[in-house]
Formats: sequence, C-alpha cells, structure tokens
Amino acid sequence: MLNADQLLEVFSLFMLIIIGIELLESIINTYLSKGRPHFEVVLSVAIIAIARKVIILDIKTTDSVSLFGIAAIILSLTVGYYFMKQSHPEDGYSPDLDPTKDQKPPQ
Repeated sequence: MLNADQLLEVFSLFMLIIIGIELLESIINTYLSKGRPHFEVVLSVAIIAIARKVIILDIKTTDSVSLFGIAAIILSLTVGYYFMKQSHPEDGYSPDLDPTKDQKPPQ
C-alpha cells in the first residue's frame, strides 16, 4: 500500500485542498456581509495554514530554530486575531450601550 512518507504527502495535499476551500468560503462570506472586517479572512486563513504546517511537520528532521520560528508565528497570529476580535466584536456589543455602566435615567 503506502508507506508513512507517502501517506504524509497525501495528507498534506488533502490539507492544502481543505485550506483552499476554507479560503474561498471565508472570502465569499466576508464580501457578502458588509459589517465584517476584511482582514479577519487573512488572519484566519494564516492560522489554518500554519496549523496545516504543524500537523504535517516532521519533528525529527526539523531544527530547533525552525520550531521556535513556527511557535513565534503561531503566537503572533493568535494575539493579532484576539486583538482584532476585541476591536471589532461581531455580537452587536457596543460599549456605549453597556448595561453594566452607570447611565443617567431618561428624564
């Protein structure tokens, strides 16, 4: 049948196809909805792509500098995605309408 290297290569190609489908779906959803920020697509696809790289990574042949680089990329992408979500909440939350704030009663 297939040895481990061939199976890993097939899995890598399958993951590449899945990332492409995710990219197309994200682009279509983003451009059809006007309220979403467009840079969310870039960050989410980058996170998916680095996750693919980690899944198919051969740790035995990868040097430690590359592993630290991948870790730095993952950290920076997730921190960027977190801050992006904090600056553009999608659940309709508005700081001006926060019920926990002290507001003056209507007169």
